[in-house]
Amino acid sequence: MAEVRRHAVVAGAGIGGLTAALALHRSGWRVTVCERAPGPTAVGAGIVLAPNALRAFDTIGFDATRAAGRAVPAAMGLRRPDGRWLNRADTAAMAARYGRPPLAVHRAALTDALAAALPAGTVRYATAVTAVTAVDRADGTEGPDAADGADGSSPVVRTTAGDLAADLAVAADGIHSPLRRLHFPDHPGLHYAGETAWRTVLPAGGAADASAAETWGRGERFGIVPLTDGRTYVFATAVAPEGYRPPDVRAELLRRFGTWHDPVPALLERIDPADVLRHDLYDLAAPLPRYHRGRLVWLGDAAHAMTPNLGQGGCQAVEDAVVLAHLLSGAAASGVPAALAAYSAARRARTDALRVRSRRAGRVAALSHPLAVAVRDLAVRATPAGVARRAMDDLFDGFTLPAVTPAPGE
Repeated sequence: MAEVRRHAVVAGAGIGGLTAALALHRSGWRVTVCERAPGPTAVGAGIVLAPNALRAFDTIGFDATRAAGRAVPAAMGLRRPDGRWLNRADTAAMAARYGRPPLAVHRAALTDALAAALPAGTVRYATAVTAVTAVDRADGTEGPDAADGADGSSPVVRTTAGDLAADLAVAADGIHSPLRRLHFPDHPGLHYAGETAWRTVLPAGGAADASAAETWGRGERFGIVPLTDGRTYVFATAVAPEGYRPPDVRAELLRRFGTWHDPVPALLERIDPADVLRHDLYDLAAPLPRYHRGRLVWLGDAAHAMTPNLGQGGCQAVEDAVVLAHLLSGAAASGVPAALAAYSAARRARTDALRVRSRRAGRVAALSHPLAVAVRDLAVRATPAGVARRAMDDLFDGFTLPAVTPAPGE
């Protein structure tokens, strides 16, 4: 008789959800990914994969560079609006210290590659997960959520296309996670970071800069990340009221950044306003008490939404997914809840520390008082490159796989 494989249902086909699906699939699980969007999406335009995320991908045999096919080194330097460098990233030094430099990838290329590595039909688009309930395996009675009778119940994933029985439900449903709100109703939710952001990818041609860099002004930032073939990922942030939406995007960006150093003005002239993504920046107001309930588990932004100031939101989602699959690989069916508890214990401290660290870094980068900005810039320039790199060691070298401890009798 053929072995019945355990079934995981993943809510969300972003980077975290697809990485979890691939890691679980390669651990022997049958996986279904439910995505509310009608088709593949690439919200965010570009992403920089730090060495820790690349190392996590390595552990599941996924080569992000080769699979995406559109990745280039992206060690970021810092500049002032007049073009003077505050510090310049040394790609070779980062590669020597961490085994490789960060890589800039178009999000669509990465998610397409992850989806392509899964069996056909794994991802179901236009299928939103609306709830996760629990059914007792012995008598079929249903509980209000997946925490009830953890060892003796199985989750039923309610979707807009029908119910799915599962052994595991993974909430990778993003920063506004409906499943987080349903199962942690007393959590304070999201905290507005005080900034709004614009992001887009410019096609090949026109002005470009060979160096990835972020420029810090007074309450405003502008980033340039070359992808490949002349394409350029650009992003900008500004201190603004929550919900700030100027009617003319190009005019607004030119007003704020049009006098900054080259090639910023030329890049702004090439922007198609219809392709610009605008989002207010949020993180979780407080950590979740845990990242699991019974056989339901949260990862990525759904578990620990953080601001993009450290470039670790997507990278931590990748780490989450790989650690989750690793711990589940050593658990029998009855041991799934214990494996999820181990996942929560392994991931919560690291991700929450980065959430707090990213919030603090954003406050420094968003300073607007002239004296405070001058002190900040002086401090950045005065910090030796080696010291700055060592300060990132716990981030870039911090990914580890926890030990798998089988439950008694397994």
